[in-house]
Amino acid sequence: MRRVYLDNAATTAVDGDVLAAMLPYFANYFGNAASLHSFGQDARQAVEEARQQIASFIGARAEEIIFTGGGTESDNLALRGVASALRTRGNHIITSSIEHHAVSETCAFLEREGYRVTYLPVDQYGLVDPAAIKGAICNETIIISIMHANNEVGTIQPLAEIGLIARERGICFHTDAVQTLGHIPLKVNDLNVDLLSASAHKLYGPKGVGILYVRKGTRIDPIMHGGEQERKKRPSTHNVPCIVGFGRAVQLASERMAYDIEVVTGLRNRFIKEITEKIDNCRLNGHPSQRLPNNANISIEYVEGESLVLSLDMEGIACSTGSACSSTSLEPSHVLLAIGCPRELAHGSLRFSLGRQTTAADIDYVLDILPAIVTRLRRMSPLYKKELR
Repeated sequence: MRRVYLDNAATTAVDGDVLAAMLPYFANYFGNAASLHSFGQDARQAVEEARQQIASFIGARAEEIIFTGGGTESDNLALRGVASALRTRGNHIITSSIEHHAVSETCAFLEREGYRVTYLPVDQYGLVDPAAIKGAICNETIIISIMHANNEVGTIQPLAEIGLIARERGICFHTDAVQTLGHIPLKVNDLNVDLLSASAHKLYGPKGVGILYVRKGTRIDPIMHGGEQERKKRPSTHNVPCIVGFGRAVQLASERMAYDIEVVTGLRNRFIKEITEKIDNCRLNGHPSQRLPNNANISIEYVEGESLVLSLDMEGIACSTGSACSSTSLEPSHVLLAIGCPRELAHGSLRFSLGRQTTAADIDYVLDILPAIVTRLRRMSPLYKKELR
């Protein structure tokens, strides 16, 4: 049976070159990067080289990169760290209604701590209106957090415009760039961001390591205690192999991004065109063009997304019903509901996210298999049978 992986938004496979770069740091160069002896300094050098690689990739300074355990920790550190550091200045936070749970649930936690959060709506494509952000700002606003691109529908936000609004008012601006780093061009100065979260496992690097970019001069408190390893902002012994892997992953992204974008976008566009032609009563979610190159989020009427995922898996095809962090929930996606998708249609949504390894033959296979599965499941649907009457 052919196996096709189209869930790269959940995680990517570690690139062979990344794995090769990591391997020596499990056994040959195993020292603690905080140690003064040569074993530790070998590890420290590797950490700092990776820090510089990542900083250069996003147009930052090495000292502005903080290594974390992943994107969720980075989002928590950004929001809770700024909220703590600026608590005497204000208690108001602005975000959107379609953020990843790492942001939205952190905001909910801060609300319980006495902060006030404004959750801005989005349009039918999942876009935040910069004018709405400008209108929501008040004297107590201390941070704005808007994701770079949505993890479910792939819509890319107008961050540069939002960042200018924040800068004019002297407000800290954070973005969750977990889905975009390594997939589309990203420079922190072009986006006008003060804080940026990212994770290695979304760009063919290892799981368990992320970064938080913190623009020089941005006030932020640590949210964990027990060490000063990362600029006194994040304790814990460095995960040297994974940090090295992260550095190598961004190196590969800088070399391959243009090619990857061209190839993956072409495959995605063909997939969207043909699947919406072959299956009636289905639609694309998210912005038709201002979206991630690899994202195709499709809602199919009269079928359940979970049934589709399981049926596709039996044919060797992997996709998802939304974010991997909430895929066990039976509730429809909060993102799809926010863009106006009816609950019944949201329940029948699939996210296909292509990757560097995706081929035309993979797309052909899915285009051949999926329509037949939809037909079979619809035959069992009382709603579909009612529609046919």
